[in-house]
Amino acid sequence: MPIRRLPPGAEYDPNRVLDAIIAKLRLKNDAALSRLLEVAPPVISKIRHSTLPIGATLLLRMHEESEYSIGELRALMVRQDGRHALVA
Repeated sequence: MPIRRLPPGAEYDPNRVLDAIIAKLRLKNDAALSRLLEVAPPVISKIRHSTLPIGATLLLRMHEESEYSIGELRALMVRQDGRHALVA
């Protein structure tokens, strides 16, 4: 399977997807998100600081809990040219 690359001018921004899930589910903070996703709080912190990528298992868990489609979650992870990417 080929490796997917970011479109030209796009930038990986995991904070957008984390913030979108927190807002959609009306969670208080990252600690509440970590409990919901059943991961340790440092995992969310490492994702926010771009030291740990969002893996397939966590992406599926985000999908299950938030009801965002996988495509919507992937689109939320990308910031294009300093603007927010549109979610299809």
